[in-house]
Amino acid sequence: MNNYETVFILTPVLSDAQMKEAVEKFKGILTAEGAEIVNEENWGLRKLAYSIQKKTTGFYTLIEFTAEPATIAKLETQFRRDERVLRFLTFRQDKDFAAYAAKRRNKTKESVKEN
Repeated sequence: MNNYETVFILTPVLSDAQMKEAVEKFKGILTAEGAEIVNEENWGLRKLAYSIQKKTTGFYTLIEFTAEPATIAKLETQFRRDERVLRFLTFRQDKDFAAYAAKRRNKTKESVKEN
């Protein structure tokens, strides 16, 4: 099992409920394939660096997970088929980046506890 991280951008015309439903769909695909979701972050509505399909904003979501390499192909096929997804990027974390990501998650959790 490898550590992976995927970031995808959903179209901004979705309602909050539709956006959450789309995220749950992709998390469901991962768990159905035996992946373990380590972290999920909703970055919210952000401005895009350049317009995509005449849209200048999008809902960003990050999911960190552990999975087999075959799972990535199935996930990315679903990203391509879903018209709500503007862009996506999935990459495998090497051991150094996985350690950095764990440290970042812990730091974020500590800052949330303080507030």
